[in-house]
Amino acid sequence: MQKDINGLTYDQNGLIPAIVQDERTGTVLMLAYMNREALQKTLETEEAWFYSRSRQELWNKGATSGNRQIVKRLSVDCDQDAILLEVTPLGPACHTGETACFHSTGFEKSRSVRDVVHEIVDEIKDRRENPIEGSYTSYLFREGVDKVLKKIGEESTEVVIGAKNRDMDELKNELADLTYHTLVLMELLDVSVDDVKAILRERRPNQEVMPNE
Repeated sequence: MQKDINGLTYDQNGLIPAIVQDERTGTVLMLAYMNREALQKTLETEEAWFYSRSRQELWNKGATSGNRQIVKRLSVDCDQDAILLEVTPLGPACHTGETACFHSTGFEKSRSVRDVVHEIVDEIKDRRENPIEGSYTSYLFREGVDKVLKKIGEESTEVVIGAKNRDMDELKNELADLTYHTLVLMELLDVSVDDVKAILRERRPNQEVMPNE
């Protein structure tokens, strides 16, 4: 993390806006403000600190609620007058209990699919920890890894058939089924999406994904 915070442009009140983003999903969680001291504490502790304009004091996000934000990356915009914090949130960002403060949609041309994989991962994990009668995911966890591997084999075959037939609707649906069952297998064997992303990142020395042959 870059420790040099010189050269930033603060407003007349000595504040700079800080956008907070979920490092895992990319969701924009909140907008807050920092002064120099809040920024320095953020860099020193690697937790999000802000300056409350209403209370006129520093505050450590989550100090009371427990919904802390662990800072993974701090970036400054090209004009040096805004900060982006990429964090691991340990709970909702919004005081209402919503995941993000930006939960009231004013315009939506199409529903965002950006977070859907992580939402499914979280639901799969919940079904493992809190089984529900009649839930297909809970059923897979009861049956165990062999059942999940069988389903992955079946869905892989269906993907091949859909592709060979050039049936794009079938192919998309079978790829979705294969992805879901793969995510269940990953949860069963304690492999995370981030584990796979990290390997893909390591394989991109020249911006090209290299298969592990």
